[in-house]
Amino acid sequence: MTRKLCFSPFIFLALAAIFYSCNGTPKVSETTPNPPAIEEPSLPSPPPSSPPMESPIPITEETPPEQEIQTVEGPPAQETPQVAESFPEDVIPEEIPVSLPPLRFVWKKELTPEEVPERPEIPAVPEFIMGDGILSPEAMSAFLLIFNPLAEKEYVEDLASYYIEESAIEGINHDTAFAQMCLETGYLKFTGLVSPEQNNFCGLGATGPGQPGERFPDPRTGVRAHIQHLKAYATDIPLKQDLVDPRYYFVRFGSSPAIRGLAGTWATDELYADKIANILERLYIFAYGI
Repeated sequence: MTRKLCFSPFIFLALAAIFYSCNGTPKVSETTPNPPAIEEPSLPSPPPSSPPMESPIPITEETPPEQEIQTVEGPPAQETPQVAESFPEDVIPEEIPVSLPPLRFVWKKELTPEEVPERPEIPAVPEFIMGDGILSPEAMSAFLLIFNPLAEKEYVEDLASYYIEESAIEGINHDTAFAQMCLETGYLKFTGLVSPEQNNFCGLGATGPGQPGERFPDPRTGVRAHIQHLKAYATDIPLKQDLVDPRYYFVRFGSSPAIRGLAGTWATDELYADKIANILERLYIFAYGI
């Protein structure tokens, strides 16, 4: 007897579900070697990678890392020179560092009265023509050159020495005689009647236009005539050297022992003596002042 196959509707639905699940849902396997690519927006492709750059200086075992870094980044920093702790004796460096302490020198906090150097006192202006001078030829010539820097230094120094030597012979204060010479010649500028080649340093015989005064063969003779003329005003003591002053006997001997007596006698200027005293004061300040 033959049996008829009957399919239950439930069996048919089950088979249809299985068939749908197998065909409609994609299978995902963990072991799938190439999964399906997911589409993404297109981007520009990157440039081909370049091979790594090699260092310009090969790194060797002998090159320390510090030098390698300095070579790549830039020139190595200059080292600061070290300052010597001291200098050898009898050697003066061109430039002494500020931080270097002076050698063999210690500041004293307090000085005793004996240690304080005394400031030289400025001498008083002499009152009389006769006497001893105190100025050196160096101080006298340096003073004159300040007021007349165009004067020849050697000539001025020799002239200062002549005044010291000739004044000492006749007992005249060479400070006073030199100051009078500065006044009469305008510090050897000779801006008046007398000219330099006359070697007349005190205006002897220069009385006005056409009368430029006496002339002497050399500077020492001109200085000697000046000293002799001053001595004639200061005293009646005879001269110790031969007479070279042609106007020596025109003076009343000893009529003016003081410098202030030269005003109105040697020159008609009433302030003549004051001008000599003013130059003397400046001379002493220059030589003994600050």
